[in-house]
Amino acid sequence: MQRIRLRYTKRGRLRFTSHRDFQRAFERALRRAEVPMAYSAGFTPHPKVSYANAAPTGTGSEAEYLEIQLAEVRDPAHLRALLDESLPAGLDIVDAVEAHTSSFADRLQASVWELRLDGVEVADVRRAVEAFLAAETVDVQRRTKNGLRTFDARGAVSRLEALDAPADRPGDGACAILRLVVRHVTPAVRPDDVLSGLRAVADLAPPVPAAVTRLAQGLLDEESGRVTDPLAPDRDAAPAASSTAAGPSAAQQVPEGPR
Repeated sequence: MQRIRLRYTKRGRLRFTSHRDFQRAFERALRRAEVPMAYSAGFTPHPKVSYANAAPTGTGSEAEYLEIQLAEVRDPAHLRALLDESLPAGLDIVDAVEAHTSSFADRLQASVWELRLDGVEVADVRRAVEAFLAAETVDVQRRTKNGLRTFDARGAVSRLEALDAPADRPGDGACAILRLVVRHVTPAVRPDDVLSGLRAVADLAPPVPAAVTRLAQGLLDEESGRVTDPLAPDRDAAPAASSTAAGPSAAQQVPEGPR
């Protein structure tokens, strides 16, 4: 049995696709691409697909992840191309690696988010960011299925900065970009919770809803604040795994490639 880990995107209008909608679209793509899936046992077998930390409905993403189990071995690059062709534009499979390590979900420690704040001056956002970062705690409220819940949005934020909008963006009005790195904690702190925190500490209230995109998720380097590729350990382990499978003599014949 082979396990393949995939990175996919939610772009454009497809950012409004719910996680359940994506699951249905992906399972149709598996059938259309004739992927030899492994199935669960029982009266209602279903393909073995594991989804990890899906972005909220309405947010775009460049870094969503899932894992599939195959009954037959396939080339990850070819499989990626087949699945990408079978999904609508905007739900794009952009990377695929064979799983050579365990605990993949544990490597999704943090996310990098970008929020486009139309109608807001960069200077105002920078003042709000300074106030947010200076606070020890920033309590926000969110309504959950169990009622209204209060929690600290500040503790989960590893990095927060305000940037100028791209020069080639459409429109002439004020616009600021908010870039943040948020640890995956319980309860989860989402980008809109951070916006609520900025409103609480600095009265920052964008006139229109922010356009939110997840740029990356993976291992968090606390010192630099960078979020690294969670698929890298599988890529690094691939040559060693192939050499071990081929036997000691084959392992001696394979030169070490660049890393």
